[in-house]
Amino acid sequence: MTHAIVKHAVVVTGTDTGIGKTVFAAGLAGALDGYYWKPVQAGIEGATDSQTVARLSGLPDGRMLREAWLLRTPVSPHHAAALEGVEINPDKLNPPVMPRPLVIEGAGGLMVPLNRRRTYLDLFARWHLPVVLCARTRLGTINHTLLSLSALRDRGVPVLGVALIGDAAPETESII
Repeated sequence: MTHAIVKHAVVVTGTDTGIGKTVFAAGLAGALDGYYWKPVQAGIEGATDSQTVARLSGLPDGRMLREAWLLRTPVSPHHAAALEGVEINPDKLNPPVMPRPLVIEGAGGLMVPLNRRRTYLDLFARWHLPVVLCARTRLGTINHTLLSLSALRDRGVPVLGVALIGDAAPETESII
């Protein structure tokens, strides 16, 4: 199977869940005047991440691309899919070619399973798109961040940088 070459796309991922990836992705998509896509959304209580990004970024609704899998339960994507009687097929997740920059948001961290065999890291390695890793500035972030960066490097995924979210932590920042 051949894939179109995706230019001007960046993946936003994190060291874990609930750290601010969606807010960061909204800011990035808005600053780039681009598009936003969250391929798999698990948990739709309240607003989806696409709805949050639309509200925060100021981008028109047409710039929020539809999720490939929109799952109700707020758990790991593989588990939410199993609860709903479906299986996520990562081979069907291919970044669309857009006329403007595309910001793609993962869920949780790199090792979050999409199904029983494949993780987000597997997907990002296949895509070979540049990644921004979001991390909290709290206790434990050095370990989580360096492990995530090591995993990305080991799989040949290009890293644009690390976005540290939270209070300034100069010592932590210098180590990372």
